[in-house]
Amino acid sequence: MPNDKAAPPSAPKSYLEGEDFHGDFGAKDMTYGDYLQLDKILSAQPTEPVTHDEMLFVIIHQAKELWMKLIIHELEGALVHVKEGELRPAFKMLARIKRLQDQLIASWAVLNTMTPTDYSRFRDALGRSSGFQSYQYRSIEFMLGNKQRGMLEPHKERREIHARLTKILESPSLYDEVILLLSRRGFVINPECLERDWGTTRSPDASVEAAWHTIYSDPDTHWDLYELAENLVDIDDQFQTWRFRHANTVERVIGNKTGTGGTSGVQYLRRAVAVRLFHELWSVRTNL
Repeated sequence: MPNDKAAPPSAPKSYLEGEDFHGDFGAKDMTYGDYLQLDKILSAQPTEPVTHDEMLFVIIHQAKELWMKLIIHELEGALVHVKEGELRPAFKMLARIKRLQDQLIASWAVLNTMTPTDYSRFRDALGRSSGFQSYQYRSIEFMLGNKQRGMLEPHKERREIHARLTKILESPSLYDEVILLLSRRGFVINPECLERDWGTTRSPDASVEAAWHTIYSDPDTHWDLYELAENLVDIDDQFQTWRFRHANTVERVIGNKTGTGGTSGVQYLRRAVAVRLFHELWSVRTNL
């Protein structure tokens, strides 16, 4: 009679089988941890957090600062390319910025796993420190054109940071460089938009909107500028979404309490949600 017994299953093969990985690192060899400086990064959290949830709070904000550092890096590159009229490489950088903004927005969902009770147990450990004091966030705002000189005040005691922020404040923003590019491309732009105090937030201007109206009315003729405009709208939209999620998270965790940095808290953040970075790119849509 045939043998009806099924053959026993063979032992699973190791996923390392056939791999010739390096396992003989010497003291002088570069390792993964060395290259990424993980000893510094992973020792930058509290070794004895006040409560279990403080570790979440610290790591989320540290990760945000790393993403913001990369956004600044990409913005610096995009500014150079726009200034030189090289839009194709700028588009790659702007696309990356949008994906980085996705990461920042998604981080609020992780922080929302912390309840008001969780936060209240370690909030006193923050003292007067606040995200309001993030000089990288302020750098991004200035580079995108939302400039308020009073925002330098929280950094006056740190001279190097204050000087860096002042330089960004007093330099043309990304949108300023875009407007200068429109002028070089032959669009008639109000001279007050081309020679002005770069350290102030620019008011909406009819000549800039008229230039965008021409571009949006005939995108095939002005395709690279049309694509640039939509990239900027995406970034503005994402930035507003980030601020909206920030305000919701703060209200969810502390309600209407005053912020640790002295702001009115959620009321201040709600006002910030309404800020538009590139006014004419929104207003032009009404008249198309």
